Amino acid sequence: MTKIPDNFHVYDTTLRDGAQQEGLNLSVHDKMQIARHLDELGVGFIEGGWPGANPKDTEFFELAKKELKLKNATFVAFGATRRANTKAADDPLIAALRNSGAPVVTMVAKAHDRHVDLALKTTLDENLNMIRDSIQHLKSEGQRVFIDAEHFFDGYRANRAYALEVVRVSAEAGADVIALCDTNGGMLPDEIADVVHDILGASSARLGIHCHNDTGCAIANSMAAVAAGATHVQGTINGYGERTGNADLVSIIANLELKKERKLLPDNLLRESFRISHAIAEVTNVKPSARQPYVGLSAFAHKAGLHASAIKVDPNLYQHEDPASVGNDMRMLVSDMAGRASIELKSQELGVDLGGDKELITRIVERVKEMESKGFTFEAADASFELLVREEIAKKRPTFFTVQHWLTSVESDADGSIVTKAEVTVSANGESLVCTGSGNGPVNAFDTALRSGLLKLYPELAELELTDYKVRILEGRLGTGAITRVLVETSDKNGAWNTVGVHENVIAASAMALEDALTYGLIRQGRRPE
Repeated sequence: MTKIPDNFHVYDTTLRDGAQQEGLNLSVHDKMQIARHLDELGVGFIEGGWPGANPKDTEFFELAKKELKLKNATFVAFGATRRANTKAADDPLIAALRNSGAPVVTMVAKAHDRHVDLALKTTLDENLNMIRDSIQHLKSEGQRVFIDAEHFFDGYRANRAYALEVVRVSAEAGADVIALCDTNGGMLPDEIADVVHDILGASSARLGIHCHNDTGCAIANSMAAVAAGATHVQGTINGYGERTGNADLVSIIANLELKKERKLLPDNLLRESFRISHAIAEVTNVKPSARQPYVGLSAFAHKAGLHASAIKVDPNLYQHEDPASVGNDMRMLVSDMAGRASIELKSQELGVDLGGDKELITRIVERVKEMESKGFTFEAADASFELLVREEIAKKRPTFFTVQHWLTSVESDADGSIVTKAEVTVSANGESLVCTGSGNGPVNAFDTALRSGLLKLYPELAELELTDYKVRILEGRLGTGAITRVLVETSDKNGAWNTVGVHENVIAASAMALEDALTYGLIRQGRRPE
């Protein structure tokens, strides 16, 4: 595996800055998992947190010493410069950095004169002494030191001379990198570029960039800083972070590697971006954004019929990069916007060959448009779409059973408990079966009843599990008579699929979606429909 040289740094701060996101709470075990994933991606530096500042990070660093074996990345401890009017050698938080086991330390230093006065409550000269002493002490202990110049851009606007002095003192004391931090996230790309150009013209220091996304420009600001000469870029996976988040490191890496042809990761690891982005999302329990650049599920999804027609000729006509370059896939979406090309490409994606039959494809297009006008949606229900296609090919509905009658009831007992029951009459293999079941709601009870009756004929149904259920009211103007759309996700040990049902009655809509779900599941299990 090709090691990346030190002339450009990809620096991840997910475990520290990313963990400051509202609702995100990482355990020590979570942090170990994420660190290993980041190493698999091939980032250069992984900032582990702030040892000594809180018990969790202290525990994590102790565990990392014993168990965290990194192949690509260098482990980093984060902290602050020493306290005012003390010595770095005597500061307990500096000692925690010194004893962290991390070969690199990143220290936050105040670069805004107002913050020195109001937050640190010390003089501008003493702040410079704090920076100098802290760097020199840790360097003398054999550690590499980076400086995060906090609130740098706001400080630059308020007092350019002092912000420059922070950079000069940091570099002279031995800091390898001074990262200019847009801590409040209020900068724009042209402003970032101007400041970086100015600092590089006035100093020989190696500069980095650390951006927050409060203007929606964190990625663009990071790219502008790199274009202006910064050789160290900080960010978080999936843009995690306080307020609106940090710069999304995956997007920055992909932009620089694919658009600017800068080699940042070891060979072939950019292709792991999709997998790792989503693996970390599972650990954090933060739902991934479908529209995230490069690695979102919708990043290479195509809906318009015009797009599909062009993609059929050449996918690059409506794609800025090959999805495989980041481990993603192109997806075709089926909707009322679909044309023949959309239907054909989507069917191929699902493994159904329409054989170029124009009459068949036209029938499917017309059927989709008709059903979408009634409230169905197939872009989120691939399994229902595939069943529709199979029906049009065979000119009959793929089926293993037929629901003839159903009844649900909800009862409240004297103790306040709710009992939901369902009775379903179903015909299958020439038999008429009356199935009963109970559940935590009418839909769950219906599902339980249907499966209980069919299990003796189709034991494979035991492997299927209802994993998600969504209801949407489509026409609120009709009040309680509004049309209801139900989306059901079902899974087995090999994956998941989605089906849709539409009806004025939510149970009837759910029944449609569940029938499709079980039918499709049996086909996946190798059963041939009647």
